[in-house]
Amino acid sequence: MSVLGHDLAMDLGAARTRIYVKGKGIVLDEPSAVALDAETGKVLGYGAAAVGVPGETCWPISAGLPADGELTRRLLRYFIRRVHRHPFARPRVVMAVPEDSTPIDRAALRDLAFEAEVRDILLIPHALAAALGAGVPVKDCAGWMVIDIGRDAARIAVLSYGAVVASGTVAVGGHAMSKSIVRLVERDHGLLIDEEEAEAAKRRAGSEWKPLDRQVLVRGKDTETGQERTAALPVQLIYEATRQPVESIERAAAGIVEHCPAELVADLGEQGAVLVGGGALLRGLCRRMRTALCMPVRRAERPLESVALGLGHCVDDLGLIAKLRGGGV
Repeated sequence: MSVLGHDLAMDLGAARTRIYVKGKGIVLDEPSAVALDAETGKVLGYGAAAVGVPGETCWPISAGLPADGELTRRLLRYFIRRVHRHPFARPRVVMAVPEDSTPIDRAALRDLAFEAEVRDILLIPHALAAALGAGVPVKDCAGWMVIDIGRDAARIAVLSYGAVVASGTVAVGGHAMSKSIVRLVERDHGLLIDEEEAEAAKRRAGSEWKPLDRQVLVRGKDTETGQERTAALPVQLIYEATRQPVESIERAAAGIVEHCPAELVADLGEQGAVLVGGGALLRGLCRRMRTALCMPVRRAERPLESVALGLGHCVDDLGLIAKLRGGGV
């Protein structure tokens, strides 16, 4: 064990935080949640220990940046101590930041990391990390689009030869999709389900377009009797329920393409886009995006872990950050 501590990669997501340790891979994957006592404000649990705990559950990360600085600092320290059990050293950490983050955002994240017992922090654009983790040859490719659909936002970026040349964010993600499913089930089935059940229904529906006649079971409270019951939800309804959030992402992606140079648009028409993040698992999404954007669209092999894996590549080879044109921030 190095006297200076391990090198770590941390994917600080709105829904989950993943930590990659050099030479070991992803060793932590837990919700980015903090449970608080509703009356006293005392912390009752972090990460997995915060889920299902009576009290108020807070999600201090939003769109890849701290929304609540104090809770983020505590959460960072908790996670780092979980994986970096070196009593006399602090780790060096590689993290991703949104392409539209400001110098003030990045400075605040650095300060929180240092307060959470980090020795040094290296920041790279989120899209580059996602592309690396999805297996995109970022240094050698003229044009790729990366669409990362997280809990509360979708980040869209166009990459060319290791640099982010265009990017944008739309405040629509997996959370909005789950809420759409909740509303549809109440309207069509008279059943009140929570967002956790809606999220589970999305997962049970699978990510493939066919077969079209599948159904998934959802459980909730009957709006008239208040009794718990189960309803069969056709997966086609999940498609319909998520139409509006998906169309918002499609419009944002198309708008970014419109502002790219013609030669880059031609490259995108050949290379296409890669989908990462939890929202990438939505049924039929690749097909829908392919039709809307008129370009090849594929899902990363490990969409949930793509950013963490990409950051892990940088941890395994710190020189890679310097090799990426405009890679460090």
